[in-house]
Amino acid sequence: MMGCQSSKTKGSPEPSSKVKPDSQLEADLSSYETACRHDSTLQIFDASLQERTNHVISTLAASSGVQSISFNSLRVVTGSLLETNQAVVKIILESQRDIWNNPDLFSLVEEYFENSKKTLDFCTALENCLKRARNNQLIIQLAVNYFDEEVGLGVGPEGKKFVKTLEELRKFKAAEEPFPKEFFLLLDSVRRQQESMLQKLLARKRKLDKKWKSLKTWRRVSNVLFVATFVSVLIFSVVAAAIAAPPVVTALAGALSVPIGSVGRWCNSLWKRYEKEVKGQMELTDTMDFFTRITIYDIDDIRVLVRRLEIKIESLLQTADFVLAQEDALKLSMDEIKRKLGEFMEIIEKLGQQADKCSHDIRMARAVILQRMMKEPSTPPTGDSPWEL
Repeated sequence: MMGCQSSKTKGSPEPSSKVKPDSQLEADLSSYETACRHDSTLQIFDASLQERTNHVISTLAASSGVQSISFNSLRVVTGSLLETNQAVVKIILESQRDIWNNPDLFSLVEEYFENSKKTLDFCTALENCLKRARNNQLIIQLAVNYFDEEVGLGVGPEGKKFVKTLEELRKFKAAEEPFPKEFFLLLDSVRRQQESMLQKLLARKRKLDKKWKSLKTWRRVSNVLFVATFVSVLIFSVVAAAIAAPPVVTALAGALSVPIGSVGRWCNSLWKRYEKEVKGQMELTDTMDFFTRITIYDIDDIRVLVRRLEIKIESLLQTADFVLAQEDALKLSMDEIKRKLGEFMEIIEKLGQQADKCSHDIRMARAVILQRMMKEPSTPPTGDSPWEL
């Protein structure tokens, strides 16, 4: 089984019936042949392995007429096995960067959860701002209600009209700003963190795409391990044939045929495990990428609604200022205030819904990502974890 050819090549001794490959081994050898045809590195390894193995078998065949093997023959055998082992190690070392190396993904997940906690803090801050905005809304609503009551009344105390209406408008003017500067600083900070997270996730996706392509490398390592072990067993079988009687050779070969097949299965299961892990990492990264984009969209929607609400508040304040300065214009201005109050209430309602959506999206994302991480083989972190829901 060298040179991407069948193991029954001319010049090679016919194996005993007990060392013929079973169905699993035949499948493994066939898989190696296919991989060898499509991998130039594997072809170079295979050609070198074929040359060493033919040399060993030729050397042993030359001394097959005696009952003992010369030191030179043993040197050739051990030298060939050592060179094969060194070739295998070289390929593994060249490929090790692509195998089970995901601490950076784990760190990325930790950062994602830390960012999501800060975004939830932002949602809490937004709720506090909305409470203040609703308080302002109630003040304006009360002013409108008082106006409707006082419209039919005559002159109030000390000859003044619309006393309660004007009092509520003054309260509205003096009310606390619903969205302080700290809120906008927090909004910008969360937005930048999410954008930074998105860039890191995109970089991670590109890296995983390359790693997915490098599965060819892992297949190469798997095949090298398998065929090197297969050839080693073959050489030892020939050595046994050179120094022992046929019945002993048959027993030895029968005992060694089991690990040959198991090596093929082990290599195959090993690279499949790696493939599954890379798929899991890609799915986890895609999930974080998806929910990060949703969070950014949610934050942008909140930013737009907050800006619209600010404009409406400013407009109401200007109208209130005008009324307080020109009390005679109160009747005309109250219709404007009523109209703006309706728009004000509508925006507050939308903003509240968007805040709930943002918080819900983040909590759902954390739950989904935690669920996916439970499928990952990574070692859990020690100490306090930011991953609690």
